[in-house]
Amino acid sequence: MTQSPIHIRIATPSDAGILTEIAHASKRHWGYPESYIEIWKNDLTLTADFLNNHPVYLACIDNQIAGFCAISGDVDDREIEHFWVLPKYMGYGVGRRLFEHMLNAQTENGAKSIRILADPYAEGFYEKMGAVTVDAEASSVIPGRSLPVMRYDIDNR
Repeated sequence: MTQSPIHIRIATPSDAGILTEIAHASKRHWGYPESYIEIWKNDLTLTADFLNNHPVYLACIDNQIAGFCAISGDVDDREIEHFWVLPKYMGYGVGRRLFEHMLNAQTENGAKSIRILADPYAEGFYEKMGAVTVDAEASSVIPGRSLPVMRYDIDNR
């Protein structure tokens, strides 16, 4: 796929619907059963209120949103709340560009580290970005499922 440049912009409340669609499509990409997608429905849904209260960065290609990243917490306790790339754009640098943009923005805001409660399928991506797995956390909604807890130390960039 020949790709146009990736542009980053800040989300607006009117983006909530498309971002929710992207989150659902990205999660489905990994082959999870629909029963899990239904369990995660609220967690994968972005609202105008959420977008008003959190920094959310969009990666756009040819005016189409290809992925997004949302951050929560205060300066001393930053966490990636959402990080999704449309499946058709996976492997084309969208995730890397979003991650680098988010790190630069958080560095400018004084953050020292970013916590990531990762989907197991995303752990390899975050490792490539420089995050390390520091723990595991049991899923709060799916018994027997464990999620990697990762950390990116901005000071070590």
